[in-house]
Amino acid sequence: MKPLYLPPDGRPRCAWCAAAPGDAEYLRYHDEEWGRPVADDFRLFEKLCLEGFQSGLSWRTILNKREAFRAAFAGFDYRRVAQFDATDVARLLADPGIVRHRGKIEAAIHNAGRCVDLVATEGSLAAYLWRFEPPKNSVAHNLSQSAPSEALSKDLKKRGWKFVGPTTMHALMQAMGLINDHQPGCHHWALAQKARDAFERPG
Repeated sequence: MKPLYLPPDGRPRCAWCAAAPGDAEYLRYHDEEWGRPVADDFRLFEKLCLEGFQSGLSWRTILNKREAFRAAFAGFDYRRVAQFDATDVARLLADPGIVRHRGKIEAAIHNAGRCVDLVATEGSLAAYLWRFEPPKNSVAHNLSQSAPSEALSKDLKKRGWKFVGPTTMHALMQAMGLINDHQPGCHHWALAQKARDAFERPG
């Protein structure tokens, strides 16, 4: 386990926060979003897409571009993104505010269509994803992937989704609060756990 990061406010945080010392937005994301449970389908589709875009890059890069991504991808309304065509792909490839990677852009649009299908059969993206929540404290900290993320990845691939490998899906599980992966000793572990305990799982 990496040593905790101790910023000037004296509250220890997960070691990955040290990648952007002094970056208030990066710390805010760690403190208020990462590991907190999410049930909104648009936010979940956003997280799923952005984790795919992050592959090979730093999360700080993606976070700094998040508002531009939201504008470019219709607020990650998967129903609207599923209607994007070649003109939209060209528009996105010309947008300097986002990551201009054709494969990832086309995968996000493709996955939006798969999300429409999934919601039609499963009720919601949230209900589907939360079915992969592992038993409490069953996933060790500091992993890049896990058995639950492998199962989620396998099932999504079977449904035709792209850029949903087990490492990417483990990052999604961390970000959406499907697991509480704040390091033991991180000031926000208990806060994230309290939010998870109070969260009503979508059914």
